[in-house]
Amino acid sequence: MGLEHAYLKRRAAQRGPTAGDYERRDTIASLSMGLGSFLVPMAMARLVAPVTPGRGRYGQVLVGVTVGAAALTTLADLVARSSRGEVGQAGEGPRSAPLDTGAGSDRSTSVDATVSAPTGPAGGRGRRVAAVARRVASSSAVVGISSAVVAGSAVWAGRTGATRLWNRSGHRRDLGTGVAVTLGTIVAWDFIYYWNHRFMHESRWLWAIHVVHHSSERYNLSTALRQPVAEHLGSFLPYGVLTLLGVRPSVIETARGVNLLYQYWIHTETIGRLGPAEEVLNTASHHRVHHGSNRQYLDRNHGSILIVWDRLFGTFAREEEPVVYGLTHNIDTFNPVRIATGEHVEMLRDVARADNWRDRLSPVFRGPGWSYARRAEREGANASEVA
Repeated sequence: MGLEHAYLKRRAAQRGPTAGDYERRDTIASLSMGLGSFLVPMAMARLVAPVTPGRGRYGQVLVGVTVGAAALTTLADLVARSSRGEVGQAGEGPRSAPLDTGAGSDRSTSVDATVSAPTGPAGGRGRRVAAVARRVASSSAVVGISSAVVAGSAVWAGRTGATRLWNRSGHRRDLGTGVAVTLGTIVAWDFIYYWNHRFMHESRWLWAIHVVHHSSERYNLSTALRQPVAEHLGSFLPYGVLTLLGVRPSVIETARGVNLLYQYWIHTETIGRLGPAEEVLNTASHHRVHHGSNRQYLDRNHGSILIVWDRLFGTFAREEEPVVYGLTHNIDTFNPVRIATGEHVEMLRDVARADNWRDRLSPVFRGPGWSYARRAEREGANASEVA
C-alpha cells in the first residue's frame, strides 16, 4: 500500500488526480473495516451461539420470538384493515357521483356531486385503532424477520461447517493433502465462491452484508481491506460440502486462504491489462469493472481467481469506458459503523413501511434494484397525494 500510494502520488502530480488515489478519510475507513472484519465476527459468533436453535441454550426462545412476532404482525394487519374498513363506512370524505343530464340527450356528462358521509366518533375511533395496529405491525414485523434471519443463518452455518460435515462423514473417503487435491480444491472453492458472490448481488439480504466492500468511491489496495463484518447474518452455499468428496477441512481452509490472498492485488488502478491471462484469470481490469457503478458494469465479473465462470454463466464484461467506482446510491460517509450497518437499517425501514407480508419479505429476499424502485414508487405516490 505504501508503494502504491507513493506511485499514485507521483502520477497525480504529473497527470492529475484519479479515483485510484488514496484519500485519508477513505483509507482510514477501509482499514477500520478490515480490522472490524476480524473482530466483529468473533464477537457475533459468541452472541449467536446461545440462541442457535437446536444447539444454544436459548434457541427455543429465539424461535418463539420469531413465531410470536409473525403472529402478532398478522393479527395487527387484520385489525388495521378492518378498522380502515370502518373508517371507509363511517368517516370517509366527499365522494363524486355521475349525474345524467336527462333522458333523450345524445350524450351524458358526468358532473361532481358532493355526497356527505358521516365523520362522527366511529370514524375517528377507527382511524386511531388502525394507526395503533399499523405501528404494532411495523415493529413486530421487523422483530420477526430479524429473528428469523438470525435463527436461520445460525442453524445453516452450524449444520454445514466443514469440520462438522467431515466428522459426520466418518472420514469414509480421504483424498489427503497432495498438490493435485489442493489445486482441485482451490478451483472448486472458486466455483462455489462465484455463486455465493453472485447471490450477494442478487438478494438484498446478502447485498446488505456485501455492500460494505463496494461502498468506497476510491479504488486502491486499501479498498481490498474494506470487508463485511456481518457474514454471520447470511446463508451461503457451503464450502463444507467438499468434505463429502473426501477433502479435508484443512485443505478447504488452505483454498480459502489462497482465494483471499489472490483477491488483494486486483484492487488497484496501477496494473493494466495482462494480455492472454485476461481470458482465464480474474485480473485488476476485470475487477475494476466489478466495482463500477456504470450501468453496463453492474453485477458483472463475480469470479475470484478465475474469470471463466463469468464467461460460462453470462456475467462477464470487459473494461471499456472509464469506471465510476462506488454505488448507484452512494452513502456519503466515512463512518465505519454507518458503512457496516447502513443497508441493513434501510432494509428494515422498508420492512417497517410495508403493510403486507409480500411487501415485507420482498425488500429482504428480492434484488436490491426491486427495493429501490419500490421505494421510489411509494415516494412518488406520496408526493402525488400531497400535491
